[in-house]
Amino acid sequence: MAKRTTNRPQKRLTFIDIIKGNFLNRDEIKVHYKFFLLLFVLMMAMIYSNHLVNKKIKIVNALKEETEEYKSRNAYAQSKLIKVKMESELGKEVAVDSLMTLESHPHKLLIKLDSTDAKTK
Repeated sequence: MAKRTTNRPQKRLTFIDIIKGNFLNRDEIKVHYKFFLLLFVLMMAMIYSNHLVNKKIKIVNALKEETEEYKSRNAYAQSKLIKVKMESELGKEVAVDSLMTLESHPHKLLIKLDSTDAKTK
């Protein structure tokens, strides 16, 4: 003999049932388990891809900071090179006029006042 299916009325789905996970035992869910499994796999794939994107963003930001540092180093080196080049050009111009660069720096003269002169004023 074949079993007779009885149509019993389904209990209404409540928020507490969803939190406890009781909705997974319902007959409607059991019929469509493949669909829910597909949804679960898609959500996991989405979370994983978002995780990978966040990693790449961190790497890109670190590389941007590094390139900014290298750009500033390059600008500093270029300015020093320009100064050296200008000094060598200036040295050539001075040599044409038969002027020489100083071997020693000029001395600074300090003048001390006598204590007697300061009192009389």
